[in-house]
Amino acid sequence: MTGGLATLERVESFLPGRAVAVGELAGDLGLSKAKLSLFQKVHGLRTLRVDPELGLLDLVLPAARRVVESLADPARVRHVVHAHATHEVSPPLAELPGRIRDELGLSGAQAFGLTQQNCAVGLGAIDVAAALLRAGAEPGARALVVTGEKAFSRIIGLLPNTAIMGEAAAACLVALDGDGDPVTALAGRTLGQYAELVSLSPEEAARFGKDYAPVLAEVMRDAVAAAGLELSDIEMVIPHNVNMHAWRQTIDELRIPPGRVFLDNIARYSHCFASDVFVNYTTLRDAGRLTAGGHYLLAAVGAGASFKAAVLTHRGER
Repeated sequence: MTGGLATLERVESFLPGRAVAVGELAGDLGLSKAKLSLFQKVHGLRTLRVDPELGLLDLVLPAARRVVESLADPARVRHVVHAHATHEVSPPLAELPGRIRDELGLSGAQAFGLTQQNCAVGLGAIDVAAALLRAGAEPGARALVVTGEKAFSRIIGLLPNTAIMGEAAAACLVALDGDGDPVTALAGRTLGQYAELVSLSPEEAARFGKDYAPVLAEVMRDAVAAAGLELSDIEMVIPHNVNMHAWRQTIDELRIPPGRVFLDNIARYSHCFASDVFVNYTTLRDAGRLTAGGHYLLAAVGAGASFKAAVLTHRGER
């Protein structure tokens, strides 16, 4: 998609205050010394944020509240989308999206959950939110995309040989006609043959490992081309935090300097489901590392396997 898919009017993130060393989780996750060494030395993990005492709503709401409280007219928010990687994040009757909407005082908004793209669902939700706003044709309408979930079991908290899941949340206010950061292109690809990623045979897992970096690099190039740019025009790649090894391979495929991919938060926070790219965006923004007029490439991969990339232009502080 090209020509101004949407604008991100505001992006906020939240991480629990409790930092845990990866080694402290080895027992709970059933990691041997060799597997722990893989995550620490090869994948570059050191700490992550996780707080068993923090409920899911308490994780998700702080960033969303900061977005809503910044609005002169919250009633312009017509959609609240909880984009989550794990397909089931709460009991079916809990109606989590509606609870998020009500806690935020957005009673006039439609609320629903969005999943099936796993950890790439945050970028996919921007596309869905923009489509809803276009279909509604209501001038000045906004959509609020919220991410955040908890690893409530070992099978969710550990992607074998690949990622250990931390906790984080984010909120993005999406508009069609705002003065925020324009999302100028979005590209995606799904490799359905790897839909059972956590239970692939060794041979299938090996094939996925070979496909991963070339396909992600191709999708990223597609997004850049759709935005009418070259990779050399991109100030920084803002990635998901799957692990350092996967990103080293992708950087080699892209043939770009490693310093142009923001990887600092992998060691700090590990992989946080669908929230990574937004946490990394706010980290760069709050550190003054986003340039007004600069083009940035966001990228994420969801198990199963969904690849997403988006290009946005930072308009600077408003």
